[in-house]
Amino acid sequence: MSQRQGVDISYEDGARAVELARESVESYVRHGQREHPGSMRDAFYERTGAFVRLESTRGRGSLRGCAGGYRTGEQLGHVIVDAAIEAASDDSCGSEVTPSELSNLTVSVCVVRNVVLTDDPIADLELGTHGVAVDGNGQSGWLYPTVPVENGWSEHEYLDRTCRKAGLPPTAWQDDEVIVTLFEGQVFREREADGSVEQL
Repeated sequence: MSQRQGVDISYEDGARAVELARESVESYVRHGQREHPGSMRDAFYERTGAFVRLESTRGRGSLRGCAGGYRTGEQLGHVIVDAAIEAASDDSCGSEVTPSELSNLTVSVCVVRNVVLTDDPIADLELGTHGVAVDGNGQSGWLYPTVPVENGWSEHEYLDRTCRKAGLPPTAWQDDEVIVTLFEGQVFREREADGSVEQL
């Protein structure tokens, strides 16, 4: 197991990260423009990965988009903007977020703190703490740290489903040629659409 340390951000930084992600989604959806982070908080100049997740509050709710990456040389502020735009585009969940949906979307941001390359995912994986990424046979996929807890998955099921998302057989994480990476992140999300932010 090898580990790379990332950035630790405060609640205030996390709340601003969610606000920036929402501004970026709205600017892209309403005007087709890329939001500029502007004068950023110090933590946003750190070079680390981040993910943005958009969920609909309509009906039973559903994932509307999720994008980002744990490997990046970009500054956090720009990573958040780009991930938010990708999450709102049709590249994410197959259909672009529309202006009428914006008031029914909750936004969450996961800022990557630690990245762990593991040879023993079952032993190293902590549910609720780690996101999972798999890479193999030219395919890759990842799932957010909060997903297994929200769905009541075991470690095996979490790894199986990440492989399926990557277009690999469910048990591919057990193959020597498949690389499994765990990423620990700080997750901040809106309690309701465009509402107050909580840290998970």
